[in-house]
Amino acid sequence: MIDPLGVVVLVGTLVVAGSWAAPWLRLPAPLLHLFLGLLSGFVPAVREIHLPAEVVLVLFLPALLFWEAFTTPLREVRRDMRVILLLSTLLVVATAYGVAGAGVALGWSWMAALVLGAALAPTDATAVGGLARALPHRNAIQLRAESLVNDGTALVMFTITAGVAVSGVSLTGWQVTGLIVLAYLGGGAIGLAAGLLGTLVLKRLPDAITANAAMVLLPFAAFLAAEQVHASGVIAVVVAGLVISQTVPRTGTAQSRQQMTSFWTLTTRSLNGALFVLIGIEAQSAVRAVPAASLPGLLLFCGIAWIVLLLIRFVFQVLTAWLLRLVDRRPSQRGRRMSHRARVVSTIAGFRGAVSLAVALAVPSGIPGHDQIVFVATGVVVLTLTVQGVLLPWAIRWGRFEPDTAMADELSTAQRRSTLAALEAVEDLALRVGAPDPVRDRLMGEYRDRLRRIDGAGDGSDPSLWAADPEYAALGLAVLEHKRSVLIGMRDGKAISDTTLRVLQTRIDRDVLRLAPPPPIE
Repeated sequence: MIDPLGVVVLVGTLVVAGSWAAPWLRLPAPLLHLFLGLLSGFVPAVREIHLPAEVVLVLFLPALLFWEAFTTPLREVRRDMRVILLLSTLLVVATAYGVAGAGVALGWSWMAALVLGAALAPTDATAVGGLARALPHRNAIQLRAESLVNDGTALVMFTITAGVAVSGVSLTGWQVTGLIVLAYLGGGAIGLAAGLLGTLVLKRLPDAITANAAMVLLPFAAFLAAEQVHASGVIAVVVAGLVISQTVPRTGTAQSRQQMTSFWTLTTRSLNGALFVLIGIEAQSAVRAVPAASLPGLLLFCGIAWIVLLLIRFVFQVLTAWLLRLVDRRPSQRGRRMSHRARVVSTIAGFRGAVSLAVALAVPSGIPGHDQIVFVATGVVVLTLTVQGVLLPWAIRWGRFEPDTAMADELSTAQRRSTLAALEAVEDLALRVGAPDPVRDRLMGEYRDRLRRIDGAGDGSDPSLWAADPEYAALGLAVLEHKRSVLIGMRDGKAISDTTLRVLQTRIDRDVLRLAPPPPIE
C-alpha cells in the first residue's frame, strides 16, 4: 500500500509526464493522463489507490467548476441560453431514463439502473474543456456552459433516486418538483449572494495575495453554504463564478489579476490532470471488484450504455432544433441554427468524466449492484474519453465548420478602439496628472506607433500588438535576454544580491510577456 505522500508524488509525476509527452505524441493531455493511470494500475501497490467520491465532490469539483464558469463568456451563454438549459436539464433526465431502460432490458433492477443513468447523464466540464479545445468558439462555449449546469441536474436526480432506493420511501411528483426547485433556485441565490459578497470583499483587499486567497475560498464557501440547505452546490459555484467574472475587472488590481490567472491556470490544469490519472487507476479497481463470471455481461452493458448516450444526445439535439424552429421564426434564431454535422460533432464531444465516476462511487453500499454500477460507470467514462477523444479531431474536420475568426476579429477591434480612445485622451490626462509636454509627446508617439502596428495586422487573424512587426519583437526579446544574463552575472559575481536580481528580473519578465506571442484563446 502506497502512503498518502507516495500517492501525491505518483499522481503528480504522471500528470507532469503526460503534459510533457502529449505534444510530442500529438494526443490530448487528458487522454494521455488517462492511459498513464490505466497502465500504472497494473502495479500491485497502485491497485490499492481509490478515488473517494468526497474528494471529487468537495475538493476537485468546486475549484474546477468555478474557474470554468469564470472563464466562460456570459454574453455567449445568454445568446444560447434556451438550448443550454434544455440540454442541461431535459437531456439529463432523458439520458438517465434511457440508460436505465437499457439496464432493465439486460436484467438490472429499475432503481440500480436509474442510479447508473443519473451518474452517466451529465457531460463533464473538465473533460470538455480539456478535449474539445479545437472546436469553433461558439460550439465550445455552448458545450462548456451545458456541462457546468447539467452536473447540478444530475446530482439532484442522483440524490433523489439514491434516497428512494435506500429508504424505500416513494416521493410524490410535487415533492420531487420541490426538491428540484430548491436545488436550482437555492443554489442560484446562494451563488449570486456569494459572488456579490466576494466582490465587496475583494474591493476592500488591496493586497494581491490576500485578495486571491479570498478568491480561492469563495467557491468552497458557496458550495458548502448551498449543501447546508440542501440546494445545489454545483449551481452555487457556477453562478458565483459567472458573477465574479463580471465584477473582477472593476475591483481587482493589475497584480492581483495576473496572479489570479497564473494561480488558477496552474491549479486547475494540475487538478484536471490528476482527475484523469485517478480515473485510469480507478478503472483497474472497478474490474477487480466484480466477479469474473459477470464481466462479459457488464462489458456488453458498457458498450450498450455508451451507444445509448450518443443516440439520445444526437436525437435530442435534432428534436430541440425542430421545436425551436416551430416556436421561433425570427431571423436572429435562424442565424443560430447548426447543421446536422455540427450536432454529430457535439454528440462526440459530450464526454463523461470525473463527475460521473464520483456519483457512481457515492452510491450507498446498501443499494444492490453497487460494484456493478461503479464498473459500468467507469467503463463508459473510459469509452467516452478514449474512443470519442480519438474521434473528435476527425469529426471536427468532417464537420466542415466555417473558419472561426470572430474572437480574433473582436480582439483586434477592441484593441484598436481602446488604443485610439487612449490616444485621444492623452492631452487631457496629461493636464490632470501634471505631466510635462515632453513626457506627453513621448507617450503619444508610442500610442500612435501601437495604432499603426494594430492597423498593420489587417485581417485580424493575430491581434497581438507586435504581430505586424515580428522583427521588433525578436530584437526586443534578445535585448531583454542579454540584460537578464548581465544581471545574473552580477549576482554570481556577488555585485548584487538575490533580492535585487529577483526584483529586476520580475520587471524584465513583464516586458518579455508584452513582446511574446499572445496565449491561445480559450
